[in-house]
Formats: sequence, C-alpha cells, structure tokens
Amino acid sequence: MTEIQKDNKNIANVPPLRFPGFTGEWEVTSIEKNCLLKGRIGYRGYTTGDLVEKGKGAFVLGGKHIKNQTIDLSEPTFLSWDKYYESPEIMVKVGDIIFSQRGTLGDCAIIEKEIGFATINPSMVLLKDITCNPKFLYYILIGENIQNEVQKNKALGAIPMLSQKQIKNFPFLIPKNPNEQQKISSFLSLIDERIQTQIKIIEELKLLKNTLRYQLYEQILNQENEIVQIKEVLNYEQPTKYLVSNTDYSSDNSLIPVLTANKAFVLGYTAEDFGIYDKGECIIFDDFTMNTKFVDFPFKVKSSAIKILTAKSNVNLKFMFEYLSFLGLSSNEHKRHYISEIEPIEISLPNYHQQNQIANILSKIDEKIKIESNIFTLQTKQKQYFLANIFI
Repeated sequence: MTEIQKDNKNIANVPPLRFPGFTGEWEVTSIEKNCLLKGRIGYRGYTTGDLVEKGKGAFVLGGKHIKNQTIDLSEPTFLSWDKYYESPEIMVKVGDIIFSQRGTLGDCAIIEKEIGFATINPSMVLLKDITCNPKFLYYILIGENIQNEVQKNKALGAIPMLSQKQIKNFPFLIPKNPNEQQKISSFLSLIDERIQTQIKIIEELKLLKNTLRYQLYEQILNQENEIVQIKEVLNYEQPTKYLVSNTDYSSDNSLIPVLTANKAFVLGYTAEDFGIYDKGECIIFDDFTMNTKFVDFPFKVKSSAIKILTAKSNVNLKFMFEYLSFLGLSSNEHKRHYISEIEPIEISLPNYHQQNQIANILSKIDEKIKIESNIFTLQTKQKQYFLANIFI
C-alpha cells in the first residue's frame, strides 16, 4: 500500500492510503445509485402473533442479530411462512446488507453466507441488488463518514430513527475501477477474519476459566473444610469517601478511573485528586445487582450502592472473588442485598495454601485473557485506522 500526499491547494478525490497501480480520482455517489433500498415502505409489518417456533417460519433479522458487525443467530426469531411470503421484496439473500434505521442506528452487516429463509424486522432496511462491490459498500457504511451522517440526520425521540430518503441520499466516494474496490474489500476482510479469530480465542479462554472454576469449587464442596459465613472472611466498606463529584468524565486513561461493578466497569476517568481508593486489592460489589469486579488499582466510584470488600486474615481475596462468581449471585430486585443476604451465606473454606493455589491457577488464565484482549484492542484500532485512511 502506498501513501498518497495531497496537495493542499488542489486536493484530489483520492484517499490518503492507496494500493499501488491504481490512479485517478474517486467519484461522488450515493446509496440510492448503488443499490435498491427495501424496508418499512411497502412492508406490511407483523405482530408478535405472527412469530412462530423454530422450523415453522423464516428468520427475522433485527439489530440484536448484529454482533461485532456480523450476523449472530444464537437468539433467533421466526416469522410465519404466510407473513414471510407477503413481502418478497425484503427476502434476505447472500450479498445483501442489513442496516438499522431505528434504535441502534447505523448498525449493519453483510450476508456473506447462506442462512436459509430470512427477512428483516421493521427497524431495519435491506440493501439489495448492489451494483458496486457489496463488501466495499459494507465497509463504507461502517466507516466514519457514513456514521457521522447517521448521527447528523437522525430524528430524536423515544426511539431514534432515520428515514429511507435520508439513507438513500447518504453521499460517499467510490473508485471507478472495480478491481480497486475488490482489493480494498479483500484487504479489510482479512483484518476482519483475524479479529473474529481473536474474539473466538478470548471466548474460549473465558469458557475454559468458567469450566475450571466450576470444577475446582465443586471439589471444595466435597472436601471436609471449615464452614464459615462470608462475613467471617470478608470486610466491607461503604463507598461514601470515594464517590466522584463531577460526572463529566474524561476519556484520558492516565487519570483516575471511575468504576461500576456492572458490565461497563470503567465509566470514564476523572482528574479529581481526592477521595481515591488506593488501599490495594479489593472487590467492588453492586448491592442491587450483586455484580462483582476484582480491582487492583486506585479508583473512584459513582454509586453509593457499591460495597468495597477486602479479605480478613488468612483469606485470599482473589479466591473469594472467584467463589462469589461460582455462587452465581444475581438479582432483579431493587434493594440492597449484601448485609442481609450475602454475609450470612455459608461457604466451605479450604486452608490458605489451597486458596492460594486455586487463585493462582485462575489468575494465570485471567492474565492470558488480558493479553489476548489487548491484541484484540490493537487489531480494532488498526482496522479503524485503515477505515479512516483507505477511504475518502
């Protein structure tokens, strides 16, 4: 790939990075000029009564089926055959692109392999009969320019949305040479394949850890160990002193992270230099959801519903964190659980040496997951770099 230097006085319609052998300016075009757009217009829609069991209808593709910009049918929905055949214009085929126009705006995926009979739900539009390279168009759609258009044109409300007219008129530039389109899409596809492989590596490591944790703690339950309550092995501290004052967070990760025990974990970063928890390892426990996170760095928190847990004498904190994970604690009730329900739980506590052994085994897998996750982050940054520089 050769970098092209642009003349600031006379900037040509060429990308910053370009494969050798290709010359000439790219041309301005739109989605409407390159494909048919099918979706809610002319689509009769359906009700939940039209949804059926597996084997009795066609797949219905929606935003929830787009994960990591690929089609994920692990949670399939099916539409009755009668309703499916009512709208032949939105029957999904290989080479089509699905694009979200309601809710998760701009999410899209290309249908790269046969998935059987399928259609789209009313929150999606279907890009069909694509005249340019379909994979090239897909990369255009997930790139910064189109995603900026999505945000600029969206109608705000209870559910953000775009009109079909807006989507049809999204402008972009395209090389006239189909071989250049193919070269670009093939190159980016190779990066995507490596990213998908990396995702599988991380998922398999997490599965390995969960399986091993289950086996190790099941063995503990079958041993003749001391039976203790959780309050006998863990101290708790209220988070009041560590609450962040200003929730206008920074993205600068050199600052102090603001944490939650839930999925997001790091909400952002703060420049506040007071009220920082810096006492070493701890577990942060969400008193409502009962989610937990193991933390070994200084932090602040946003919620007063957090409990900060530390280990008592002759107790390995990492061992107890994995024990809490093994117990599978969860709740949908909006109430505090730790003091009334968690502290009284009785557990089988092995000797300190065995606690350390188990903690070390599981920590080794955590270290490997962290390494592979860092590789994934670098790969996604690499992809974003090329998306920003290989297109105009």
